[in-house]
Formats: sequence, structure tokens, C-alpha cells
Amino acid sequence: MVKVSQPKDLLQILLSVLFISVMIIACLWIVRPFVLGFAWAGTIVLATWPLMLKVQKLLWGKRSLAVLVMTLLLLMLFVIPVALLVNSLVDNSGPVIDWATKGNMELPKFEWLNTIPLIGDKLYAGWNTLVESGGSAIMAKVRPYIGTTTTWFLGQAIHVGSFLMHCGLMLLFSVLLYAKGETLGNGIRHFAFRLAGTRGDAAVLLAGQAIRAVALGVVVTALVQSVLGGVGLAISGIPNATLLTVVMMLCCLVQIGPLLVLVPSIAWLYWTGDNTWGTVLLVWSCVVGTMDNFIRPVLIRMGADLPMILILSGVIGGLIAFGMIGLFIGPVLLAVSYRLISVWMHEAPAPQDDPNEVVEVLEERE
Repeated sequence: MVKVSQPKDLLQILLSVLFISVMIIACLWIVRPFVLGFAWAGTIVLATWPLMLKVQKLLWGKRSLAVLVMTLLLLMLFVIPVALLVNSLVDNSGPVIDWATKGNMELPKFEWLNTIPLIGDKLYAGWNTLVESGGSAIMAKVRPYIGTTTTWFLGQAIHVGSFLMHCGLMLLFSVLLYAKGETLGNGIRHFAFRLAGTRGDAAVLLAGQAIRAVALGVVVTALVQSVLGGVGLAISGIPNATLLTVVMMLCCLVQIGPLLVLVPSIAWLYWTGDNTWGTVLLVWSCVVGTMDNFIRPVLIRMGADLPMILILSGVIGGLIAFGMIGLFIGPVLLAVSYRLISVWMHEAPAPQDDPNEVVEVLEERE
């Protein structure tokens, strides 16, 4: 008895795909405010999961105590630095605003402007006019832009509030992930296996290794460099060392390095006549500025055996494309794609049929 295949209902297939797409989009729209916080929590928990297991082992195998300790560590690493940054900005913005709003600003006289060829006389005359006005002329030119500047600062304040909200969500999701990490991990691996078989499961494992490699190689290196650089700034007597340390850490995260902050600090010490501490900070900066060449490769190899250029390209490109969370998204995407292509290239190709054998089989059938 021959089975007759039923014709497929094309409209039913299209409506099913449309319904599933609408459901997925609706779900993503609902959870959209929590995506960034959950992504941060996922990357942090995945990067610190081995540490959490060690803490749990030390605390008599109690998961609740380990979660409490890890939450306190996250508070110390995220909330306190953000509070210090905001406090430094507030403390330093007051004198600047007061100086800018007063009309009697004391401006220095730059006699060396006369030495500039061709345009030196005009520059010197224009600058002296500003100096004699006591800053009122500057305020007359700047005042039309105050409204625009105020709007920009309000927008930045909104971003700071959003960042603090995401930090709170990150702490909340981190607690949940630390408590139920195995269950969620097994669910993700099961979904990946159903989606792409063993390759999907391998991609999930590789993504975890890439996140850990970035956390160890990039974030830890930036933290070590910025902390040591901040210690050098504080000991050398550089003002606002806390704020400069935060700026230095941001520079290290985007792979610019700490020298963007340390070199001007050294120049400032020499300019003020403090040659001793300027020399000390110069030597210390040479150590801090070059230590990433030794620390980062070792830490990245501990996380995942991936090419260095792949990790660094993912960090910089991901940061430009996705913001701070791109520090992890970029390397993960590049690492998973690189490993999948590498596995596909090194797989043994399927045996091809010999054309002569095909011809012989067709002749026998005739």
C-alpha cells in the first residue's frame, strides 16, 4: 500500500511562523528594560563562578552563605566605585561652576604669544582684551550656549540614573543566578543542543570560556593597572587622585592604557617644581604602563585558548558597537564564530562518489 503524502498548507506555515515571530518580539519588548542588567549579571556570574564555588566550599558547602559573600563583593566592586566617582564629580564641579559664573575670573597673561610668527600680535591683543575685562567678555560669548550645555548635563544625569538602575538590577539578577546557576546553565545547553546538536553545546561552552577570558585578561588587568596607578598618583600628591583613577580604569578597559592619565600628571609635577615626586611617578608609570604586556596574555590563556588579536579586536569593536557590555559581547561573538569556522574547516569532508562507479551502476540498471 502506497502512502500518499498530504500537500503542505502554505498558509498555515506562514501564519505559524508569523505567530511565533510576534510572540518572540512581544516577549523581548516586555523584558527589554531588564536585558542590560541581566546581561551584566550573566557575564559577571559566569566570570566569577569558580570563585563562588571555592567560597561555597570554604563555607561548609552552604550556597546561601556563598551567595551573600559574593553579593557583598559585588557591592564593594561596583557600588562603592560609582559612589566615589559621583562624589568626586560633585565636589569638583562646584568650584568650576563658581569660577565660570563669576565675572571676575583671573586669567593669566601669556607673553609668549608675541613670539608666534604672523599672528602673534593679534592673538596677544585679543587675549589681553579678555584679561582686562576680567572674564566678563568670555561670559558674554559663552552665555548663549549655557542653555544647550545645561540640557546636555541633564541628559548625562539621566544616563547616570539609568546606569545606577542597571547596577541595582545587576545585583538582583546576580543573586538569582548565583543561587540557581546550574539549572539555568543546563537549560541553555539543552536548548543549544536541540538547536544545533553537539556544535550548539560546544558553542555555549566556548562562549563561557570567552567571557571568562575577557574578565580575567581585560577587566582584571585594567583593575590592577588602575589601582597601582592610582596609588602612585595619591602618594605623589596629585589632586583628585580618586577621579583620575576611575578615568584611568576606563582608559585601560578601552585598551588606551593608563599613560593617558599618568603622563600629564608627571608633567604637572615637574611644572610645579616637585622634581623628586615627578621622577618617582615617572619610574612607577613605566612599570604600570608596561605590566599589561605580561599579565594580560597569561590571564587570557587561563580563560580560553584563543588568539590574542581576536580577544582584543572583540573588546574594542564590541565597546564601540554595544557600549560597556560590548566588552564581553564582542569577544564572545568573535570567539564562537572563530571556533565554529575552525571546526568546520578541519572536519573530514564527506566521501564523494566516484564518477566511474556511478556510470557502471546506471548501465547495470538499464
